[in-house]
Amino acid sequence: MAETAAGPQRTQAAAQGPWARTKQWLRRARSDGYERHTLTLIAKSALAAASCWWIAHDLMSAPSPAFAPFSAVLIMQVTVYQSLVQALRYVGAVVVGVGVQGVLGFLAGPYLLTFVLVALAALAIGRWRPLGSQGPQVATAAFFAFSTYVSATGSAERWTQLGQIIVLVLIGCGVGILVNTLVLPPMRYRSAEYGIHTLAHSLCDLVGDMYPALREGKLEAERTQHWRERASQLGSIVQQAQASVHTAWESTFYNPRRLRRRHRHRTSFTDYQAVVDALERVSYQVASMARSLDQWSADHDSEEAARPGDFVRAYGDFLAALAHISELLSQIDEDALPDQSQKLCEAAAEAQKARDRLEQGARESSLPLSDPAQPYGLLMAEATRLMDEFQHTCDVLKHGVDTAPASAASVGEGGG
Repeated sequence: MAETAAGPQRTQAAAQGPWARTKQWLRRARSDGYERHTLTLIAKSALAAASCWWIAHDLMSAPSPAFAPFSAVLIMQVTVYQSLVQALRYVGAVVVGVGVQGVLGFLAGPYLLTFVLVALAALAIGRWRPLGSQGPQVATAAFFAFSTYVSATGSAERWTQLGQIIVLVLIGCGVGILVNTLVLPPMRYRSAEYGIHTLAHSLCDLVGDMYPALREGKLEAERTQHWRERASQLGSIVQQAQASVHTAWESTFYNPRRLRRRHRHRTSFTDYQAVVDALERVSYQVASMARSLDQWSADHDSEEAARPGDFVRAYGDFLAALAHISELLSQIDEDALPDQSQKLCEAAAEAQKARDRLEQGARESSLPLSDPAQPYGLLMAEATRLMDEFQHTCDVLKHGVDTAPASAASVGEGGG
């Protein structure tokens, strides 16, 4: 019964070793998750950089063509809107940096004292709040401009090359924005749904690697340490999911996909933030559980630790049920939420039954649940907290579905 409820992804524990893990990463990249987004961003950045190099080096024969591809990659953001914002800030930082170098170089000449003055001025201006994260680029641009200024032979050449730096930066930013806008515009890649998909998919992958190994009793140190390392990486994915909720609206600005009919008059599921918050707490609990399993693995080869195999297998069944919930969360779609929320509630009920069976089996086996020196009580506590957080996540979605009709009706009346 647990098998049916869990909808297991795997029947055997995953292979270990660098090559096996590389293949597993590539397999995960086939799905709509963090790995695919990473590959997409790399490919788009490479395309933008290559285009800029061809323009700057082959067409313009610029003496410093690297400025263009560097600029294109630097402003390749996760949303078109952010690409525009960061491009404006970056161009502003470069213009200021080059301008500071040009003025001080003209007044003081290409000497060490001039470089000191340029550095002090650029680093001070770089702290100007409107430049945001691009503030350090003022000093970077000023230093490169000083190098170009010193290598030039005359005043006219110096001013020409300084102006060319700005032109190359404009080309790089323009090409970067063009590629980001026209090649797979990241509307859905950074939507609120995508943030939940990525985080839930990552949780599903990790828990999906755990439960087959637990069912087979494979708790060797290499495996559990790998789980612990992957669990510690969930923090960065949580941050990306939170950012995707905060910036989901930005993806619709200046994005050609929003003009398509299927993107018009869409309602928004307002409880996505609460879902991401709940999944964030789930990720913390998964990381804590992974630490507990890793600490236990050091003693697992001993006869005393290996004896309660039923507990380990039952724990694997419980994690399989949680993996099924994570899989459902990784597929949520606003248009199908009523049906999906019902399935999530059913999956949560089955997971609760698996947790109850785990606890009942542990008590019937007289395991030392209250002994702090043994891992069973700690693992049971982790299972309880995990179940509570997953149940809360499902409840949040169900609540959002129950209250959505009124919101949708309001939107429909307002849009008529």
